[in-house]
Amino acid sequence: MKTAHDLVAQAKTHTREIALEDAAQAILEADVLLDVREADEFAAGHIAGAVLMPRGLLEFKLSASPALASRDLNIVVYCKTSGRAALAAQTMQAMGYLNVRSLAGGFDAWQGGGMPVVKPEQPSFE
Repeated sequence: MKTAHDLVAQAKTHTREIALEDAAQAILEADVLLDVREADEFAAGHIAGAVLMPRGLLEFKLSASPALASRDLNIVVYCKTSGRAALAAQTMQAMGYLNVRSLAGGFDAWQGGGMPVVKPEQPSFE
């Protein structure tokens, strides 16, 4: 029986990863930057310009988004540490997307590397 770790390792063999040092340029050149974490993770901080599309809803949201219908879009995807992003990239490739790459090390690597993070201000009720 395969574990989640096994599935991620297998997905990574079929996924092109972007090293942190190349990530900023790759994101600038991307048509779409997808954050496949959960909404609470996104709200706590994300990469500027990212579109939230939680991994559990990925296939449905992609299918329902006319702006993402073109299979030749240049897409960068990330999650917390790169596991969900690898699974998402593999799924997107199976759906026919031709140019999907994931951020090696995910958001943790991005933030740990001192890269800019967007942290939306929470409303104050005082």
